[in-house]
Amino acid sequence: MRRWLVGLLVLGLVGVTAGVGVTMALLGTHADRPSTGAGVPRVSPSPAGPEATRAPRPALAPYYGQRLDWQPCGDFYCARLTVPLDYADPGGETISLALLMRPASVPGERQGYLVVNPGGPGGPGTDYARGATTYFRRQLTDRFDVVGFDPRGTGDSSPVDCLTDDQLDRWISLDRTPETPAQERELQAAFDRFGAGCVQRSGALASHISTVEAARDIDVLRGALGERTLTYFGASYGTKLGATYAELFPDRAGRLVLDGALDPTLGVVALNRQQAGGFETALRAYVANCVDSTDSCFLGDSVDGGVARIEGLLGDLERRPLPAGGSRQLTSGAAFFGIATPLYNRDYWFLLSNALKDAFDGDGRTLQDLADAYFSRNADGSYANNSEEAYRAITCLDDQGSVTPARVERLLPGFERSSPTFGEVFAWDSVGCAGFPARAEEQPPTIDAPGAPPILVIGTTRDPATPLAWARALAAQLDSGVLVTRDGDGHRLQRRQPVRGRCRRVIPARRHRPAGRPRLLRRGPGALRLVGDISRRAWGPDGPGSGGEPGVSPGCCGRPPRRRRTWG
Repeated sequence: MRRWLVGLLVLGLVGVTAGVGVTMALLGTHADRPSTGAGVPRVSPSPAGPEATRAPRPALAPYYGQRLDWQPCGDFYCARLTVPLDYADPGGETISLALLMRPASVPGERQGYLVVNPGGPGGPGTDYARGATTYFRRQLTDRFDVVGFDPRGTGDSSPVDCLTDDQLDRWISLDRTPETPAQERELQAAFDRFGAGCVQRSGALASHISTVEAARDIDVLRGALGERTLTYFGASYGTKLGATYAELFPDRAGRLVLDGALDPTLGVVALNRQQAGGFETALRAYVANCVDSTDSCFLGDSVDGGVARIEGLLGDLERRPLPAGGSRQLTSGAAFFGIATPLYNRDYWFLLSNALKDAFDGDGRTLQDLADAYFSRNADGSYANNSEEAYRAITCLDDQGSVTPARVERLLPGFERSSPTFGEVFAWDSVGCAGFPARAEEQPPTIDAPGAPPILVIGTTRDPATPLAWARALAAQLDSGVLVTRDGDGHRLQRRQPVRGRCRRVIPARRHRPAGRPRLLRRGPGALRLVGDISRRAWGPDGPGSGGEPGVSPGCCGRPPRRRRTWG
């Protein structure tokens, strides 16, 4: 499953944020103040000077020393960054990456550039920066020039191309739970055609869109921006990208926030099984909300009964697809994506309810629309971007570990224990990279980033796409990782979603964790000044200091208020 939901942007249903309380603590901003208008873009190099543009090796110096030509593009500024197609051959072919900047609203208080990545892989970062005022609160947008980039192979940065639009339509409706040997062969053939199409239609680019190469691009971007160290917010897959950057360039890592983390050590089977469990947990939370908060839940009067009814719908669609408008038919494969899409955000659960009610009444159009949104398919049949092609191509290039159909049959019981509803879909997706012909020249490194400053890792208890266990694992793997957990629903922290349940905890990485219970604060060098209770009671609706006496965090989990402590 893709870990970034570009389709919801097409619907205009936005609301993902950086978990502003702790994020602001790490990024070192001040209290919220009124905006005074748009800032003026800065042209690299910045006052950091030659140290910022120093290349890791001489052959890369022209890339690090390039000046970005920021030009107005609507209400923003756009530029192109030139990077080598192959870092082993910096004098050879080059590619161009799309950049978009939203200048700081208060130029006099500007603190630098914040580079952002929304995840995926395949999510265009330019869209993320374009929506900065939606995704991030003013404590960030007033004081940082928010810079988004489309990673190589995505968006407008030499996009990888694997399938025609008609082929993508068939890909959406593919039967992803084969029941006969012929159906298994058909599924494997579809995966093989996808991989072969990437090489046939994209050539050498298909072998040079790995996460490692994208992380090297980020360092070129840092140099071109004139920043001595990188300030970065990465969501979902963007956490893997940010962690890889910290591993490759620990001395250039500045203030990094990784929200909705991936565990880079997981193989395809463990990753898919755990993600299936995450979606099952999210589905049950959705059904429980319907049962508990409505007088007569349309799914029934119990969670088990409601989930069983949804499972029954998927089974019925295997045998008899529903009309979905025009000549289109809602298949079980498309319905899976239509159900999964609203589970990314609790604010979208009402869409799932509407879609399921329609489907129970024999109308598949709403679930089909949600599936189309997941794949960025427009109403006219075109596709807004290449997010699905980039997702699978980058995923397979990073880790070509795959399983045979015969092994899937043996793995199915374990997947179905993790997720009775979705386990079979995720199990069969484990064969997806077996026929991918492109090969990366540089393998992903082991992630621990020794020497990097504190790196904040955020996880949510009922995150469907990136389970909390992954955030715990990444924070433990990073030498300087600091973990924040939130008890809540949806993928990553949600800006408009009220915080529910118990207070979150900030937990140091394993090498620095004191004995006994995890502490709210980790002491050590660096710029992190305030971590601890990040509930809305502490921060209030308008950011730090608006929910109580300045400098005092309200009581948490039944304990009396405690004085906020600082590092350094």
